[in-house]
This record gives sequence, structure tokens and C-alpha cells, in this order.
Amino acid sequence: MNPETYLNHPTFGLLFRVCLVEEKQELFATLYAQRLFFLVRSGVAEGLVFEPVGRSEARVLLENRLRILRRAGHYTEYDRLQKTYKKTFQ
Repeated sequence: MNPETYLNHPTFGLLFRVCLVEEKQELFATLYAQRLFFLVRSGVAEGLVFEPVGRSEARVLLENRLRILRRAGHYTEYDRLQKTYKKTFQ
């Protein structure tokens, strides 16, 4: 399984998937600067919807996902996401 997912934003270019937030909601960041974050929602009628989120909100979303993974015992995904967290926010 390849955990890397990319999307092309119409204005900001290539985005990479940071993590799943909820069903049909994922957190993406700009590929090169990793300073702009987007909550991407997918729906049948609207397609992909890019909602810009601040750095602090993105951090909270990622921390919440880490807690969910740890509680569920998904340690492989937790370790991968923990590395992403450290690289992005510390």
C-alpha cells in the first residue's frame, strides 16, 4: 500500500495528503512549503471542496487523528503519522 496521495489545487499547485480526518475529509498541505493547509472534503454532488485551515487548526486535526490511531491500536499508521507530525510542526 502506498500511503502517499497527491492532489492538484487550482491555485496552490501540488498538495500532499497529511492524514485522514474523518470519512470523506482529509488534511492536505502544500508540497514544497508545507505551510498552507487545506481540509479537503469529497462528496458526490460537489466533488472536491478545498477549505483552507490555519496552521494551529491543522495541528489540532493531526493530533486528534494521532489519538484515534493510538486508542484503536493502529501502531504502524500511528508511527508514520507521528513522523509526519514531527517533521511538519516541530
